[in-house]
Amino acid sequence: MLSLLEKRPWLRHLDYKFPWTINYPSIPAYQILRDSANTHPDKACTSFYGTEITMWEMYLKVIKMANALLELGIQKGDRVGLLLPNCPQFVHSYFSILQIGAIVVNLNPIYTYPELKHCIDITEVKGLITFDALIPMIKPLTQAVDIPVVIVTKLTDFVDGAGVSTKESLGLEDGWHHYSELLESSTNKVPPRPNLKNDDPALIQFTGGTTGTPKGATLTQRNLVAATFQVVMAGASLIDSVQIERRNVLSVLPLFHVYGEICCLMYGIHCCATMILLPRFDIEEVMQTIENVKEITFWPAVPTMLTAFLSHPKASEMDLGRKFMFVNNGAAPASLELIEKAKDLNVYMSEGWGMSETTSLGISNPVMGVKKPLSIGVPYPDNDIRVVDPDTLEDVKQGERGEIWIKGPTVMSGYWNNPEETINQLRDGWLRTGDVAYQDEDGYVFIVDRTKDVILAGGYNIYPRDIDEVLFKHPKVKDVITVGIPDEYRGETVKSFVQLVEGQTATEDELREFCREHLAAYKVPRLIEFKDELPRTTVGKALRRILRDEAVDKA
Repeated sequence: MLSLLEKRPWLRHLDYKFPWTINYPSIPAYQILRDSANTHPDKACTSFYGTEITMWEMYLKVIKMANALLELGIQKGDRVGLLLPNCPQFVHSYFSILQIGAIVVNLNPIYTYPELKHCIDITEVKGLITFDALIPMIKPLTQAVDIPVVIVTKLTDFVDGAGVSTKESLGLEDGWHHYSELLESSTNKVPPRPNLKNDDPALIQFTGGTTGTPKGATLTQRNLVAATFQVVMAGASLIDSVQIERRNVLSVLPLFHVYGEICCLMYGIHCCATMILLPRFDIEEVMQTIENVKEITFWPAVPTMLTAFLSHPKASEMDLGRKFMFVNNGAAPASLELIEKAKDLNVYMSEGWGMSETTSLGISNPVMGVKKPLSIGVPYPDNDIRVVDPDTLEDVKQGERGEIWIKGPTVMSGYWNNPEETINQLRDGWLRTGDVAYQDEDGYVFIVDRTKDVILAGGYNIYPRDIDEVLFKHPKVKDVITVGIPDEYRGETVKSFVQLVEGQTATEDELREFCREHLAAYKVPRLIEFKDELPRTTVGKALRRILRDEAVDKA
């Protein structure tokens, strides 16, 4: 029988404080907040434009909101949509939903109406928690879809000195609830105790999967707990030497995505690190925030953020090696130039890889171990990976390219209400990732391509089919194929090749404006090229690679 090291030879490259296997506690995910509130009640949990909420204050708000949700009829297993940017209300709501055994449905605040309705139709949410800026979209949505409980807040309601809105001032519909008023009126501080099992669903994260059609990756209580302990132990060789009072996390990553939820929210709570919350990535606001704090323990980010940050004129003046303890890049690969720029500015940066379907974690470079240029590192403890020939479904030889298959405690249970796609993606616990890679003799993984056509732009996963289907609706468009092409700042940028109906004329701006009506801003093609004919196979399959290579050659 093979030993653990023989089975997972890469384990010898993990950091000295990262155990080869983890005894994950059999607890519900919400208990992570309860434990930190008990051990360090006075430590600031969040800092939002200068207003701090301590761990204990946060815990009490969570209990009060949890009981308020129960009184409104939300029960264990019900889905509750979170349609909020980073703010204290997101943290309250997230843990309150988990506290009653309901299921968090992550929703992107910049979704268009059709995108949002699609996600809500799939999950049949019983509740929706959102903010005032989206009221004009939520009103028609609630007329088209039955959402029994709607709760609305104003972001500045939890900023000292900014005043607190009211139901009347926000112009809420009859039957809707005002967040602050609901929280204030709830006086029950007895924590709900739902009977939860490790494999109960806790979170639904939308992802495009293999077809480009959004699907909800269902993550369990066990997934969230395992991911939290993995990410905390991955950084233990550094964080353990930092006093609790000094710990913080720059939380610019959106908490409505599992990357932000695990690496900012759950990590911050478990480590008793203050989350410095920013509702959006605005480089000037980020730079000012960094200037105003003495040090930042951890900043999980994406290449777009890091490129803007390291290229900013103030970056060279900030003594960043002293300011930052650790920066992590994820969601998309960092270029070699970006990695070298970080080193030049003494920024301690590492990279990792994960998916929505793996609770954002999976493979990572060791914090204090060997880092190989352009490698995403080695698998986390308790994860197994295979590099598989997608045609034969047999493992390839070491050094050869194949599709990454991964199995471990953070792999999703399946796609919500989509058994067909679940079967396509999961085989005996192995997740087919769609990423093509090779593994070297030390077990380090190098991604070289993708079997999917997903475009990674600015940390977002963009699926070409979403854009194609919108442009197909334009009366002047006969055919369209969208691809991602390399972009120094965004990682990739979206380019659509369009064939117009014979005799028709159109401009790039005309088509982009059409896209803006149906797509979130980050999906709108930045480049549009008109062509007389588009390359397709005899059965109509889009030959995206031809167009991508053509665009790269022209660049």
